[in-house]
Amino acid sequence: MPLDQSRAVKQGSDWVAPDCSGQNFYDTDRGLRDLLAIYLPEDVRQALNPHFSRLGALAGGRLDELSRIADKHPPVLHARDKFGVDEDWVEHHAAYREMEQIAFGDFQFHAMVHRAGVLGLDKPLPPVAKYAFQYLFVQGEFGLMCPISVTDTSIHLIRKFGSNSLQDYLLPKMLLGDPATMWKGTQFMTEKSGGSDVGNIEMTARQEDGEWKLYGEKWFCSHVDADVALMLARPEGAPPGTRGLALFALPRRRRDGTRNAYRIVRLKDKVGTRSMASGEIKFEGAEVYLVGQIDQGLKQMMEQVNLSRLSHGVRAAAMMRRCVNEALVVARSRIAFGRAIIDYPLLRRQLVKLIVPTEQALSMAMCTADAMARGARDELRILTGLVKLRACRDNVPVAIGSMEVRGGSGYIEDWVNARLVRDAPVGLLWEGTSNINALDVVGRAVAKSQSHLALHALLRRRLEESTALPAPFRDRLAAAVERAMQAAERIAADKDAESLARAVSTALYNAASAVLLAWEGTRPGADARRALMARCVLEHRLSPQDPLAPEEAAWEKPATALLLDDAPVTLEQLAPLLVG
Repeated sequence: MPLDQSRAVKQGSDWVAPDCSGQNFYDTDRGLRDLLAIYLPEDVRQALNPHFSRLGALAGGRLDELSRIADKHPPVLHARDKFGVDEDWVEHHAAYREMEQIAFGDFQFHAMVHRAGVLGLDKPLPPVAKYAFQYLFVQGEFGLMCPISVTDTSIHLIRKFGSNSLQDYLLPKMLLGDPATMWKGTQFMTEKSGGSDVGNIEMTARQEDGEWKLYGEKWFCSHVDADVALMLARPEGAPPGTRGLALFALPRRRRDGTRNAYRIVRLKDKVGTRSMASGEIKFEGAEVYLVGQIDQGLKQMMEQVNLSRLSHGVRAAAMMRRCVNEALVVARSRIAFGRAIIDYPLLRRQLVKLIVPTEQALSMAMCTADAMARGARDELRILTGLVKLRACRDNVPVAIGSMEVRGGSGYIEDWVNARLVRDAPVGLLWEGTSNINALDVVGRAVAKSQSHLALHALLRRRLEESTALPAPFRDRLAAAVERAMQAAERIAADKDAESLARAVSTALYNAASAVLLAWEGTRPGADARRALMARCVLEHRLSPQDPLAPEEAAWEKPATALLLDDAPVTLEQLAPLLVG
């Protein structure tokens, strides 16, 4: 229909752009499907494909509906029961409980990598599959992913470090597939004395009558009403600092069924993640079980923290994908000044600035999950920190940019944009701030573990496999990697250069993601646009820019056209744009 006729029939609410509710977030995500074809064994991918599609439909449909309801009806703490007994409990809205059924019952996220039988598979799922499911789920609901993730990681720690008797007691309950009877897990770390400064923990553990008892407080406890909580405490007489910390498992109820000796003092009134209960807890001699060696508590807990960091990176990638979905449907639907706003050059440039970091995060997250599957510990060591740092930081401007595409309506709670903006910053806070993760990458992964050498070797292999790329473009990617590695080594060796840790970690992330995007674009059957995104990273995140002399290179407009078009593109078609 010609535009003047369209304008003639549009009036009032007809002009308001729709959102992406009702989309199948798997079927519409070419990037995710391509990466699963690269990283998953074909038989596993074929078996899981219907489940990915089913979750994609839920994320854009029922799960999205439930998430909106749960966000507006946050949990409520009841301090006592009707008889006046201090039996505190958290009341969740029915929408939240239905989301729990989807996560813990229908898909069994918590058990995917720990036992056979989930989704009909005769063996545990590989990490890439688990994180792909998380990626799809979070596009519908973000808050519940915390309980899902910490239950999964708590199972890992108890299985790896717990005694046989502790495993026999807890794991059968935690691995059940019925939310009504299973025991969900969590981790409690933060105290008033410090969050990242773990060595300043004041929680005390005492041995009384042959049992360990906890005394003290935890200041920020997410999934506050979990059935099993892992936490660090200092046994009486243990040395100060991190060396004196031990890891304990706290069941919500004792073996005789009575409530353990701790109280949920209050729930936090959070900016975002409102569907999930976070609170403060006071421990009054709660019975706990020692997990692993008494002098290895922090080292053991850091395994859970690092798993949670990777999950946060995946969540950030997922939220960015939802933001891109929202921005694109608005840009293609909204008419302003006589044409769809996606036709305006400045907005087209803005949309590409949302798409590129989103796909960077997905590529880095899947590469990290693959390193976990291969047991490539050094790769995993550095990639985890990089993904947590950069994907979570990029999530914030992408969420705000998506809101801006919708305009003033995006600032209204009727639309999902407001919740995405509220939820996005939590990735900068939980499991270590940006500074903490950057210092971990530079000060530990590079300086102490030399993990960057394993990443360097992986990226070189990926470039060697990318023979379909134009040689000059491959050379530029290789040069960027070399410079990023050299910078990381230089900053890691200079104790006075701590202030540059975030900058050099960002450079490593961008160089690594550029290589991965380019390599992915050369894989058989994959979307060649990923190689074009690699050039965007190379030019706009790894090359110097003069803000006083802005210019648009000749390759950028045709590149933008390809990135915003859904038509298939071959590597041969876009090769000139990689070097021109």
